[in-house]
Amino acid sequence: MTTPEPTLRQLKARAQKLKAVIHLGHDGITDALTAALDQALADHGLVKVRFTDHKSERKELAAALATHTGARLVLQVGHTVTLYRTPLDKTSRV
Repeated sequence: MTTPEPTLRQLKARAQKLKAVIHLGHDGITDALTAALDQALADHGLVKVRFTDHKSERKELAAALATHTGARLVLQVGHTVTLYRTPLDKTSRV
């Protein structure tokens, strides 16, 4: 039996307790950043990304990150965005 996908409300509630694990700096979206985000999403499912630079472009960059990784944009508050993708290993959920 498969576990149902969490609702947006559940994801937002879980995101409140998370710290940003990925920091997007002056280099912008690079292959290394995309690979690190992809790995974090595979491991945890729910990941926060902090914009330390490119703050005026954060909406466009958040959408691009979601597109590049196949993730769902859950929440964007200030300079932090939360992304969700079903983790590969269901036992490692945050």
